[in-house]
Amino acid sequence: MQFLVRMDVRLPHDMPQDVADDLRARERERAHEIQRSGKWPELWRVVGRYANVSRFDVESGDELHQLLSSLPLFPYMEIEVTALAVHPSKLDS
Repeated sequence: MQFLVRMDVRLPHDMPQDVADDLRARERERAHEIQRSGKWPELWRVVGRYANVSRFDVESGDELHQLLSSLPLFPYMEIEVTALAVHPSKLDS
């Protein structure tokens, strides 16, 4: 199943810098693991925001939830998920 996922990160303003830096480093490491697995084939930054838009290729919504909730920044994210289906007018590649 293909999902379009937007993640907006909202770290508390009073979070100590060292804690934020550690979270970001662990987030990067976990994101790389998921990308290497092939489950997170697309990742784009949203210009001007601490946010991204991604495409996930997973077996189910439950698997997607498991992956997203494994991200260290998950507690600080507002996440919007859209299930995708092949458009009938798409050219075959």
